Amino acid sequence: MKIGITCYPTYGGSGVVATELGIELAAAGHQVHFIAYSQPFRLRGREQDIAFHEVSVSNYPLFEYPPYDLALATRMAEVAAYYELDLLHVHYAIPHSISAYLAREMLARDGKRLPFITTLHGTDITLVGLDHSYLPTTRFGIDQSNGVTAISKYLRERTIQEFHPERAIEVIPNFVNCDVYMPLSAEQRAHGRARYAANGEKILVHLSNFRPVKRTADVVRIFSRVAREMPARLLMIGDGPDRPAAEWIAHSTGIQDRVHFLGKQDNIAEILPLADLLLLPSELESFGLVALEAMACRVPTIATRVGGIPEVIEDGVTGCLFSVGDVDAMAAAAVDLLRDEDRYVAMADAARKAAQARYCASKILPLYERFYERVVNGPSAP
Repeated sequence: MKIGITCYPTYGGSGVVATELGIELAAAGHQVHFIAYSQPFRLRGREQDIAFHEVSVSNYPLFEYPPYDLALATRMAEVAAYYELDLLHVHYAIPHSISAYLAREMLARDGKRLPFITTLHGTDITLVGLDHSYLPTTRFGIDQSNGVTAISKYLRERTIQEFHPERAIEVIPNFVNCDVYMPLSAEQRAHGRARYAANGEKILVHLSNFRPVKRTADVVRIFSRVAREMPARLLMIGDGPDRPAAEWIAHSTGIQDRVHFLGKQDNIAEILPLADLLLLPSELESFGLVALEAMACRVPTIATRVGGIPEVIEDGVTGCLFSVGDVDAMAAAAVDLLRDEDRYVAMADAARKAAQARYCASKILPLYERFYERVVNGPSAP
C-alpha cells in the first residue's frame, strides 16, 4: 500500500507516533511518503521505502501569516497524484484534516480517489479544537474524514462529548517498538549511567516539550524532595517555554548541580533504560507515550491520574498515580519505591511485561493496516 503521512515534525507526541508508525509501515513492506514543512525529527533519512516531501510556503507581502494549510493541501494533492497514493493519514486535526479534505476534493475533480484518515492525539481536541475560532472547522474535518482514530478511550469519549461528531471514532492506542525500547544488560546500563551519575546514585528522568501542561516545575519540585532523602540525579530531556522556570527552581533550591538539562535528544531509547524512575506530573495527557516508552525499558513511572494515563499505567502495579500538583505525595512514593528493592523489581518487571503484552508495535500495526484496508475499500467520501 502507498501511504501519505502528515504530522507536526516537532518534538511532540503526535509527531513521534506518526513517524514511528511510518517506520513500522515501511518495515512491513508499505511505501510511505511524509508530507510536512520539515523532516520529522525521528526520521533520519536512511529508512528504506520512506520518502519525505517538503511543503514550501510562499511568503507574499499580502499575507500577514503564510497560508501553510493551503500549501499543504496543494503538496498533498501533488504527491498523491504523482506517486499514486492509496490514502493519506493525517495526525492532529488542525489544520491537517482540512488540508487533506481540500486535496481529496481537488483530485476528485480529475477522477482520482484519495481517502484520508485523521488520528486525534489530544490537544487538537482538548485545547485547540475547543477554541471557538476552530471548533466548527475541527468538527467538519472529523466528519469529512474517511476514517477517524483516537489514541485512547479517554480521547474518544472527550471528542464525542465536546464535538458530537457524525463520524465514528475507533480507538487505536499508541505503541512502542519493544525491540528498540528495551532494558539494557547490567554491564551496558552501568556504563551508560556513569555518564550522568556516580555509583550508588539514583537517576530520575523527565521527557517532554516543556509546555505548561507538562508541569515541568513540578518535576523539579518533586526531585528536590527526593534529593533530600537520597543521592540522586535528574535528567531533563526536551526543551520549551517552561525550561527557564524549571532552571530557576533548581537554582533556588540548591540542586542545580544534580539536575541535568539535556535539551532535545534523538537517542531516547538509549537514555530511558538508564533511569530508575520516570516523572510525569502532567496536568493532562491523552495517552502518555513517554510512560509507555519507559515501561518498555523496564522503568516505572510516577504520574498523575489524568486523561488516558490510567489506561496505560496500572496504579500500584506498573507505576504510581496521584492528583495533579500533589508533589509531596509523588516525591514520597518515589522515595519509598526506590528504597524498597523487592517492590521496585516487581513493578519494573510488570511494566515491561505490560508494554509487551498490550502495546508493542507488532500488536498495534495490524490494527492500522486493517483500518487502512476498510477505508481504502469503503466509499469515496463521507
